Parts: sequence; structure tokens; C-alpha cells
Amino acid sequence: MSPMLSSTLLFALGIGTTITFASSHWFLAWMGLEINTLAILPLMAQYHHPRAVEATLKYFLTQATAASTLLFATTTNAWLTGQWDIQHMTHPLPATLFTLALALKVGLAPLHIWLPEVLQGLDLGTGLIMSTWQKLAPFALLIQIYPANSTLLIILGLASTLVGGWGGLNQTQLRKILAYSSVAHLGWMVLVLQFSPALTLLTLLMYLIMTFSTFLAFKLTNATNINALATAWTKAPALTALMPLVLLSLGGLPPLSGFMPKWLILQELSKQDLALTATLAALTALLSLYFYLRLSYAMALTMFPNTPTGTPPWRFQSSQVTFPLAISVTATLMLLPLTPTITALLTS
Repeated sequence: MSPMLSSTLLFALGIGTTITFASSHWFLAWMGLEINTLAILPLMAQYHHPRAVEATLKYFLTQATAASTLLFATTTNAWLTGQWDIQHMTHPLPATLFTLALALKVGLAPLHIWLPEVLQGLDLGTGLIMSTWQKLAPFALLIQIYPANSTLLIILGLASTLVGGWGGLNQTQLRKILAYSSVAHLGWMVLVLQFSPALTLLTLLMYLIMTFSTFLAFKLTNATNINALATAWTKAPALTALMPLVLLSLGGLPPLSGFMPKWLILQELSKQDLALTATLAALTALLSLYFYLRLSYAMALTMFPNTPTGTPPWRFQSSQVTFPLAISVTATLMLLPLTPTITALLTS
């Protein structure tokens, strides 16, 4: 793909998300989501591989279904209430339809089936966009109508944390593991959405940072399955030493940054007298932690049986820019002491 075309598509991605962010009218928000979807389709199919084309088609059909449901929900809301304003979705029927449409759009369980298959068909760069940037616009809308479906949001959140942990246990492909990781993290965000939107934003921010680090690290080491992680030490020894900590941060272990959102969410759920929900969410986090530990073990505690002959690859100059990776890894590992400052900034 030519640089001009890829730049245009990335610009359209940004424009679509920005339109959704800035809109107060349902039709504009829907239009931003559609621009966003149409802009990423050529990026997904740019390598013309059958697997990538299949993933693109699956993504298109899923997003088209979600978009049509969303448009139907907003039209129904306008018919019932006479309002096209985003803040005025008060009727339970369109609010439920709208929530389910956005759940399908971002990949919340049980509407997540498309996400692992689509992500598996993409390269790591496009997969990074799919797992991070594409979540922003739907969440911006979800946050604005959060009081409407409290029970539905808790059900979606718990189902996502459970399925995200359970689904990743038996996977060997890194992109599928990251897809289930995404489902689980989205579940945590949705669980606390109705009680503390600021905490949802914090969790989303931490998820973006940690996922960014993980995708860039796998891209740098050119790893797409667990076996490939065993040779990562020949390509990036320093990164191989840090990656287990990044993965454990994704799992939410203290004293790493990933512990911060889980800790605050469990605290908030306990304050809302949802101790059982908090307990179930904490238990499902153990499932996710298992496959993060599995990746950590494969990457740092095992060595490939055949030592590569010749000069190790890390001696050669890498063509990839590693500065963003360095910044994101630092943030992934060291933000926990700043928890009071970050929460104060988000709630002010």
C-alpha cells in the first residue's frame, strides 16, 4: 500500500473517531462510526492474503450488523421520545438495543465470537489498531448512556471477564490470546461503567497502554505463536527480560500498573454492595493470569533447543522505531505509585 493511501486511511480513522467524540446528535455519531469502519477495511485487507480477506469480510459483516442495529435503536428512540440527542436515550427498549449493538461492535461477550477470528487474520500492526483505536468511539457513546441498563451492563461485564479468561486458556496463537485478553479487559470496564465513568476511562487508558506495549513487543520480535517466543532472546534480550513483567501487568499483578484499575474497580464494586460481583470478577481474573504466566514462561524461562548459529540478530541494527515501545513499557510497569494523582485528575 502506498504511503499516501495509508496516510489517507489513517487520517479517515482519526476523523471518524473524532466525529463520534464531538457529536451530540445520533446521526453524526453513527456516521463517525461508519467512517471509522470503512477506513480500516482496506488496511485489514492490504496484504491480499486469503486469511486477511476472510477476516476483513467477517469484520465488515459484524460491524454492518452492529451499525444497522444502532441506527434502528436511535430511530426507535427518536420515534418514542422525539429526541435525536445522545443524552436523551431514556426509553429502555432502544437503550437496550443500543447497548447490545455497541457490545457487538467492541466485542463484549457473548457477542465476541468474531473478534478472535478477525484478529488472527490480521498482521500485528493492524491488530494493534483493531484492539486499541477501534474501541474508543463505541466507548465514548457507551459512557454517555450508561445509566440506562444497569443489570445488562453487569451481565455483559461478568460474561466478558469469564469468557475472556476461559477462551484464552487453550490458545497457542498470540493474536487470539490478545483478543481474549481484550474481551476480558472490556468486561472490567463495563462492570464499573454505571458507577464510575472516570474509573472506566482510567481502565481504558491502562488497557490501551498495556496492549500497545504487548503488540509492539511481539511485532519487534516477529512472534505470532507461543513457540516463537522462545527465540525472542536472540532478537531483543532486554525486551525479553521486561516482557514477562508487561504480561503480568496485563494480568493485574501488583506492584505493576495493571493492578491499579482492577484494584479500584473491586473497591468501587464493594462500595456499591456488589461484593459477589467483585468476587466473581476477581476469580475470573485468575483465568487470564494463567495464560499470561504461560506466555511469560515461554518467553523468559525457556530456551529454544537449537541455538541459532552465527551472529545473534540483536547485534544488527533494527529498522523498527523502539522509542514508543520504551515509553509504553515504562508506563505499563511503573504507574501504580501515581494512582492517587491519576484518579484525582480523572475525577476533577
